[in-house]
Amino acid sequence: MSTQNDCGALYVARVYNTLVQGHDYNPEAFTKAAQQFAQQLTPGRIATVVALQGDLGTGKTTFTQEAAKALGVAEDIISPTFVIQKRYQLENQVFGQLIHIDAYRLEGARELEVLGWSDIARDPANLILIEWPEHVEGLLAPETQYIYFEYIDEDTRRISYGKKD
Repeated sequence: MSTQNDCGALYVARVYNTLVQGHDYNPEAFTKAAQQFAQQLTPGRIATVVALQGDLGTGKTTFTQEAAKALGVAEDIISPTFVIQKRYQLENQVFGQLIHIDAYRLEGARELEVLGWSDIARDPANLILIEWPEHVEGLLAPETQYIYFEYIDEDTRRISYGKKD
C-alpha cells in the first residue's frame, strides 16, 4: 500500500517486496520526508527494522538524525561507525527505544550477532535503523523495510522505499 505524503513523494507502509520508484528531495523536503516516515511507523510482532542502503554521502545518517528528532530524541545523532550501535530512549512514543546501527565496518552477520542482535531484534518496542545492511543481510527478517538513498547533486537526494526483488 502506498500513500502520498505532503512532499508529493510516495512512501510505503508495511509493503516489503515492491520497490517504489524514488523521489528527489532538496534538503528541506528531505528533512520533512524523514520525519514523516518516522512518525508513520508502528510496532509489529518483533522489532521494526529499517535498512538504510546507499553509498557514502547519500543521506543515510541525515535521514536517521531527522527521524530521531521527529521521535523526540534531543541529543545529537552521529553515525556509530566505530561503536557500531547507539541506543536512544524514546519518551511518549509508540517505540521505547531507537537503536541506530552502522554495519559499515562489520565483515558479516556474525559480528552483529555477538553484539546482541537477536535480543534487540525480538523486542517489538525497538525501532532499529541500520546503515549498510548489506553487510549483515542474513540477519534481517523478511519484515525489514528498505530505504535506498542516491546522490543526485550537492542539494538533491533520491529516496526509494521498499525492497528490491
